[in-house]
Amino acid sequence: MDLRRLLVARRRLVLVAGGLAMLIAALAPTATLLAQTPTGSNSSGPSSISLGSSSSSAPGSQAVDTAPQARIVQPEAAGSAITLETSEPLFYLAAGLNACGYDTGLADSDPVRAKVRGEINAALVDSAEARDARDALCSFIQMHALADTARDVAQYISLSLYLTAPPALAPSAEIPDLPPDSTQVIEVLPVLRAFGEAVQLHAIWYEHRPEYEALVDRVHDPLTKMVLATNLYLHLPASNYDGRRFMVLLEPMLAPSETNARYDGLDSAIVVSPRAGAPDTVPMDLIRHTYLHFTVEPLVYPRAAAMSRLLPLLKTVQQAPLEIIYKSDIGALVNECLIKAIEARTMETGIAAPAKPASLKDRVVQELYTAQMDAYGREAEAARRRKVDLDMRQGWVLVDYFYGQLGNMEKEDGSLKDEIGPMIYGMDVDSERHHIQQIAFLPEGSGEDVLHRAPRPLGGLGLAESKLMKGDIEGAAALAEEALKTDPNNAEAHYLLGRMDLMQADADGALDQLSKAVQLSHDPRTIAWAHIYLGRMYDIARDPDNADAILPQREKALAEYRAALANRDSQPDTKAAAEAGIKAPFTLPRRAAANIGQEGAAPADDQPLDPTGKAEKEAYRPSESQ
Repeated sequence: MDLRRLLVARRRLVLVAGGLAMLIAALAPTATLLAQTPTGSNSSGPSSISLGSSSSSAPGSQAVDTAPQARIVQPEAAGSAITLETSEPLFYLAAGLNACGYDTGLADSDPVRAKVRGEINAALVDSAEARDARDALCSFIQMHALADTARDVAQYISLSLYLTAPPALAPSAEIPDLPPDSTQVIEVLPVLRAFGEAVQLHAIWYEHRPEYEALVDRVHDPLTKMVLATNLYLHLPASNYDGRRFMVLLEPMLAPSETNARYDGLDSAIVVSPRAGAPDTVPMDLIRHTYLHFTVEPLVYPRAAAMSRLLPLLKTVQQAPLEIIYKSDIGALVNECLIKAIEARTMETGIAAPAKPASLKDRVVQELYTAQMDAYGREAEAARRRKVDLDMRQGWVLVDYFYGQLGNMEKEDGSLKDEIGPMIYGMDVDSERHHIQQIAFLPEGSGEDVLHRAPRPLGGLGLAESKLMKGDIEGAAALAEEALKTDPNNAEAHYLLGRMDLMQADADGALDQLSKAVQLSHDPRTIAWAHIYLGRMYDIARDPDNADAILPQREKALAEYRAALANRDSQPDTKAAAEAGIKAPFTLPRRAAANIGQEGAAPADDQPLDPTGKAEKEAYRPSESQ
């Protein structure tokens, strides 16, 4: 039975599509979500750190079983959850980039980079075969170059994560299971193998292994200290990481200024390049930020239902200097703000604590020391508050709230795992909204999140996406229609129009536009979310000829969810949404579902939204498992 026929009654159209409008507001992933910057893999001689860990599940871990997720190759990790490693496949790709004109950060790099480049150049001088192999490699790199140099390098780093050791350099998973950005350059492997053989990269790698291991030794102790200190502050239980892994990959052939990180819900990896002659060899603050994503996200994302009541806060950040993902995904905003609050609470203020006297028996000495400590505490707190205020003005509007909540957690000696639920569910949304409205945002953000790139000026469909998130459907539609005049096959424009049709209760239009987006798009995220929206439409469809029929289009919905999994991007929300649809049929939020079938009942989305979320308290209360 066709979906068009199931959604024929106008009132029912309003109710069904109106419920999906709530869905759009709750999730609304952008078609042009900026890619995460990926990281390295297959390690040789890893330095393992066996530490305490979080027992919380990764996002989506309770979803139905699907095809095994591709995992980063880690042949010598010996089961350790946290490792500091070097990677020969990463070295191969980085060396190839260097041979083809990648000079970024050369002056700041460890001396081993110049040595390896010199040896490769010597091999090229001595061999016509090597030069031909180099030319073939460089031709491929030039043909697949991206405008953003950092993103261009990141796609090769992403590929290196999933390669077996040379000389095979073979993908460790089927191509559909690899990260989408890596598949854009996977055809480099034959020419990379030929280049590596021609210049004897394997021999060069082994010749410089001692220098790589020396870099690992320099980073090991600071990394161990950081992980232990973070776990201690968060009170992470000393159990296991539920099969998840956190990896730090060192590769001096890359620019020290470019840090690449990837987190897919199971594995988190960050690639860094040591800086020559610097006391702080690697950016430990960025490594810690990535580690906090690894530890905090599994605690935040399973509480999607509880976070639904925070959706009104997204309206308050539409003018903030944030990437579009943080303006459209409340989970992403909450997660990043919580991480920044943890960083503010635990930051090194640069203020020296007073030296403790050898003896405190003398009352005068004791009172003097107490006064000095009180003054130190006030000064350190003022420094942390300045950091919080800066974060807030950069658009991270919940940092102040979480900073206070973490202070309470410290006083009670609690753990983040136990306190995260009350933090999210106990938030007074109306009070926070009022507080945020008083903030004067800075013109530019922090640009510190290594998992995302700095905001870019919006135009075209990016501006249309922004207008849609601000509720300007008419303006967004005009820009999308203009894009279709220039290119009728513009998949992103069809995707935007499909979501607008859902928000305006036009199920037929949504079906047409989302189907066109699936057919025309080459972007994994656009394709996956179009399938998810179609699946949800099938789930809530009803048969007008048989009112008692239960889920008449469930099989079609399952097919859409499975297609979403097969075409998904690397973001955990996509996988979680598709798996949730397979596990259980999508149902409308309670206030929309309550009106279905009531004569004369206004669509739920026509009712004013309670910004505090108090009216929906019971509907969104998290379960005990959350």
